Amino acid sequence: MKTVSLTALFLAFGIATGTAQADGHGTAPVSEANGILVDKNGMSLYTFDPDTSTSSACNDGCAEAWPPLIAPADSDELDKFTSITRDDGTRQWVYDGKPLYLWVNDQQPGDTTGDGVNNAWHLARP
Repeated sequence: MKTVSLTALFLAFGIATGTAQADGHGTAPVSEANGILVDKNGMSLYTFDPDTSTSSACNDGCAEAWPPLIAPADSDELDKFTSITRDDGTRQWVYDGKPLYLWVNDQQPGDTTGDGVNNAWHLARP
């Protein structure tokens, strides 16, 4: 498998400015800031230990506290970015086999208050 650097991947996605819109084909709405993955608004992204590369273990009330990073229905796979179908039928972005989430207690870009919650939530890192 060919390895692509995250910087090259972001350039391929057109994320040179640090943000991207979720347009579907070939677009993952993430960038890197201070060694972590962030959404298009600069909010920190997280992974959840019980998840697999094909399913999310965070649904219902869990997903209210940890909103999934929603992918368009027509999202494409590119290198380490894929998407899965959640229990509610929506699509969720996955990076390197780990579904991506936001944390409701992060109030502004740069907040990382979800890292280590319940020893199961971790900052998503490239």
